Amino acid sequence: MDKQELLKQFTKQEDKLLIAKIWDKLKFTTMKNKVQTTDFLDGYEQALVTKMIQLSKQNYYWLEGGYEEAQRKVLFFYPEKLQEVLQKEPKTKSEIIAQTIKVISIVLPQELQGKYNHSDYLGGIMKLGIKREKIGDIIVNQEGADIIVQKDMASYLQTQIQELTRFQKANITVKELEQLKIEQTKKEPMTILIPQMRLDVIVSEILHLSRNKANEIISQERVFVNYELKTKNAAMLKTGDTLTIRGKGKYEIGEIESQTAKGKLRLKIEKYSS
Repeated sequence: MDKQELLKQFTKQEDKLLIAKIWDKLKFTTMKNKVQTTDFLDGYEQALVTKMIQLSKQNYYWLEGGYEEAQRKVLFFYPEKLQEVLQKEPKTKSEIIAQTIKVISIVLPQELQGKYNHSDYLGGIMKLGIKREKIGDIIVNQEGADIIVQKDMASYLQTQIQELTRFQKANITVKELEQLKIEQTKKEPMTILIPQMRLDVIVSEILHLSRNKANEIISQERVFVNYELKTKNAAMLKTGDTLTIRGKGKYEIGEIESQTAKGKLRLKIEKYSS
């Protein structure tokens, strides 16, 4: 399948632009026999490129975000000749990743530790004019945060973040991925009562909104199921699905715990903490 045929498989213009850009990286890898990487991709973008890769029948790639549960990931394309090396020497992959992804460690002064959340760190970075795709996951810990970035941005960001008022007293360093502080992903459990597993019903109950307001959010293209955009309010969800509502958070659909005498379902939901 050539580039133009591939692009016909995607309807939204912004999706076509992303796929065209990644296609060019794939072709560069094939022609030059060199590893190529993308910016950090969110879950929706990862779903898009996975579709692209399946259509183009590309086998030499991987997605990497720095740790197992990473939400934002870099796509690596590598030449066919590297496949045998990767199979014989698994550490080669780790070495390539280490040459591409670094961690900016922010350790706050003691009086500020535990007082900043994910939005405080991301908001500060956005004030610097840094595009979101240049930054991977931000992992908040008690002392501060670890920010996953690509190597070519690490030194610049280290200097720029130090200039922000809220971080002027912080100790900011660049470190390797192996030094990343990983804490278990926090999820906040909740239970909702619904008549059926329809998308608009679940969005309405999770956000404590009317059904009409929930449908507005869906029509605004802000709702994703398993990182795939959903615009039909009657779409049915199931246990294990990941529901993302832009501006409102990310949720995991749990088990139906029971059914009331009137036939309503008591559904368990877990909200990912930011």
